[in-house]
Amino acid sequence: MFGLGWPELGLIAIAAVLVFGPKKIPEIGNALGKTLRGFKDEMNKPDEKTARLEEQDDDRGS
Repeated sequence: MFGLGWPELGLIAIAAVLVFGPKKIPEIGNALGKTLRGFKDEMNKPDEKTARLEEQDDDRGS
């Protein structure tokens, strides 16, 4: 994972707890999860412009 081992991940985790505090870490994780889920949903959703182009192609073929 990005060339990081367990010692490096441990240092990053300790730094995050020191900077944000132990109560903020779950909130940050929750927000990150929601952001990634929303991004994934948007990537899988068909685009309006693409849908219109497909409709035009269907009309031409008929």
